[in-house]
Amino acid sequence: MSLGLVDFITYVLFALKLLAIALASLMFLLGLDDLFIDIVYWGRKLIRRFRIYDKYEKADEKRLYEVPEKPLAIMVPAWNEVGVVGEMARLAASTLDYENYQIFVGTYPNDPQTQADVDAVCLHYPNVHKVVCARPGPTSKADCLNNIIDALLRFQADAKIEFAGFILHDAEDVISPMELRLYNYLLPNKDMIQIPVYPFAPEWKGFTAGHYVDEFAENHGKDVIVREALTGQVPSAGVGTCFSRRAISALLEDGDGIAFDVQSLTEDYDIGFRLKQKGMKCIFARYSISDPNLALKRDWRLGMSREFAQVICVREHFPRDWQHAIRQKSRWIVGIVFQGTTNLGWSRTGALNYFLWRDRRGLFAYLLSFLVNLLFLVLIAMWLVTQLAPEAWRFQSILSDSVLLSTLLWLNGFLLLNRLFQRGFFVTRYYGIFEGLLSAPRMMWSNFVNFFANLRALRQVMEMGDSRRVAWDKTTHEFPALTTPARSPLGQRLVAKGLISDEQLQSAITAPVRRRLGRELLLRGLINSEQLVEALAEQLDLEWAPLNPFKLDPQLVSQIPRRLAVHYGVLPVAEDGDTLVLASEGPVSQVSLGVISRQLKRPVRSRLAPQGRVTLGLRYHYPSPWQKEDTRQMLQVLAAHQDDEGLIERVSHHQVLLGNLLQARGMVPTTLFNQALIDFDADSMSLGEHLIARGIITEEVLQGALADQHAEQQAAFEIVREVA
Repeated sequence: MSLGLVDFITYVLFALKLLAIALASLMFLLGLDDLFIDIVYWGRKLIRRFRIYDKYEKADEKRLYEVPEKPLAIMVPAWNEVGVVGEMARLAASTLDYENYQIFVGTYPNDPQTQADVDAVCLHYPNVHKVVCARPGPTSKADCLNNIIDALLRFQADAKIEFAGFILHDAEDVISPMELRLYNYLLPNKDMIQIPVYPFAPEWKGFTAGHYVDEFAENHGKDVIVREALTGQVPSAGVGTCFSRRAISALLEDGDGIAFDVQSLTEDYDIGFRLKQKGMKCIFARYSISDPNLALKRDWRLGMSREFAQVICVREHFPRDWQHAIRQKSRWIVGIVFQGTTNLGWSRTGALNYFLWRDRRGLFAYLLSFLVNLLFLVLIAMWLVTQLAPEAWRFQSILSDSVLLSTLLWLNGFLLLNRLFQRGFFVTRYYGIFEGLLSAPRMMWSNFVNFFANLRALRQVMEMGDSRRVAWDKTTHEFPALTTPARSPLGQRLVAKGLISDEQLQSAITAPVRRRLGRELLLRGLINSEQLVEALAEQLDLEWAPLNPFKLDPQLVSQIPRRLAVHYGVLPVAEDGDTLVLASEGPVSQVSLGVISRQLKRPVRSRLAPQGRVTLGLRYHYPSPWQKEDTRQMLQVLAAHQDDEGLIERVSHHQVLLGNLLQARGMVPTTLFNQALIDFDADSMSLGEHLIARGIITEEVLQGALADQHAEQQAAFEIVREVA
């Protein structure tokens, strides 16, 4: 080896030594930063353990049931979310232990596939509403949310309600059954409520998706708790965040009718600070459930704890491949580091500035970690050369004769072990020991992902010249796709079956009296009720069965109280094992079935019944205090002639519930009627009185509808008198 090369290598090694000292010093400072958070968390936990929880019992789900349900709105921005929104609505309706909520999905005019998907979902779930944004997408998430807020404010004005909470979710979120009850319990005393987010764990080799598991487990298990304790400020995660009515009103007032900053890529993060500046109360709510049936379903693994594993939280899939992860994280960096620094600046409060520094240090810290990893690899390579070529030239180690560097490396080694323990602990408590052990090798992979995300964020800002001009670079979401077949209208189905002609269909559609098409055809004698319900069942993809309401077993009828039966328009008709089968004349939403199931404490399912049969059954088995004498006499005659199917068929044609009549005549939109029905108590007042009290209809409209209903009943009375 020439002397010139030897000199060059010597200089390189000396430079590496200086670089190592500088990097080790900076890493030590960052390690102390993290160690401070650890000390505060564990110190706070010990104090609470011996000063609070030894005197008071921890709150559980029983406390959440003590507060009556308030109206809540879930806001879901959707761009290219085909197959995802439907799955979210299905899971929400079937698992949420709550009824008084509406889901508003923001779509774009240039995204017809997502619009069509949401339309199909709305047919199944009346509490899901499609919102079409004014501008083509993709705009920012904030712009989509502003359009959603406009729509839900119009809805609450029409429905004569006031939403108590406005909840942020993404279309791929899996929501805890008790989430809305937790928000309902904390509102309106808290103005922003954030619950933990726990990503789904991938297979063991999925390090890209796995590093999200590690970061969120530690951040939402420890860091945000310390942040709230020291500053009273909580950053929104963008999902699982609930804003109070007061908070949204303040944001609308500040923005002159626009709540979210349309140029911000992390509008949720910004809002946490804006609300804090207004003196509003923010909370990070880690609320554990004692009953595993009310928590998200989990496979129990070694190392998990109930306190962590049964916490009310949001679950979702995060990007599995490198490119999508970098895109998502670079968007976060642009929003939090660059836009956050520009929009928010720094606070006058030292504690809050400290956490602002922690939010923004990533741009520097991940570059530092990347250089440390590279230096480590270089040193490993040099060591391998000496092992593989023992006769080669030997150079003095860069660690020799440097007490400072050796000391820093020992200290950083201790801090690294603490970091690995902290992360492994919080991952283990929620995911189990296997994921906890994987968090150690995934930490290095996390550094690489974050480094390249920082580079991409820097490049985007430099190319645009202004961080606020960087577009919403949305991440692809993952959820099992829903396939929704196209539905042909009821009339076309009946024509295709040969039951009616095109001329008869057109004549029924253009009838002077507004009725639902099926009832109009029944009254004209063109079809019978079983032909109608069969066509409806095919159209809605539901099961159906014939029903004679006067032959029901009284013990079966007693399985459901009048309040529920009348409220939801259902009749208990059979038992299938432990499942109670309910008959209805129209589709019963999964939200309503979930409420009925929880109140009866048993599974239920619904099926369609022929027109008028459920109405007769409700009037016969669950008579109201306001039922008239002639109606009671009619029901007695029908019960006495219960084997006369022809009589029951003819009378059924004229049976119509007031709510169905109001909707069929266009007096009350279905979505508003369903919302008004939520707080209807059939034991305290009639439906008409309730709708008037809610401001949904006027007395004049009610009297007109009652007159129409009375006319139908008179026709039924005439039929019964012929056989009485």
